Amino acid sequence: MFQFSRWLAIVYGIALPVLETIRRAKQLGDWSALSTWVDDYLIGAFLLAGAWLTSRGRHHNARYLAAAWGFACGIAYGSFFGQLHRLDQPDPSGVPVHWVVTIKGVGFALAIAALVGALKAPADSNSDDLLHHPERLDEMLDATDDA
Repeated sequence: MFQFSRWLAIVYGIALPVLETIRRAKQLGDWSALSTWVDDYLIGAFLLAGAWLTSRGRHHNARYLAAAWGFACGIAYGSFFGQLHRLDQPDPSGVPVHWVVTIKGVGFALAIAALVGALKAPADSNSDDLLHHPERLDEMLDATDDA
């Protein structure tokens, strides 16, 4: 489940900013619409950072991936339910609004699943070993170290 969360963070981290740029291409020069698309860039950056920080078995950094998914879920909640209230208004992309709300709903559900996956990070063998065998701390410390 954790690897699914990491994999989806990479996919979302790349796809969200790209798709939102395409969706709102006509609004990118309009500074009053900035808040409608910049959130997807932030989500993408946070998810990519969380995926990178948990790469190469660095599961002790899972809290950063979980935080990124938490942020994504919060934004997705507002976006999905806000879109449900605006079913009578056209989408800026020209795509039928029912498709947009369906895509946002599926994306929100996947983000929730990824958040749960990020919270189920595999145990880091080094930290678990020390927790179960505190006497090994002396072995890890170098008596000649002046620090």
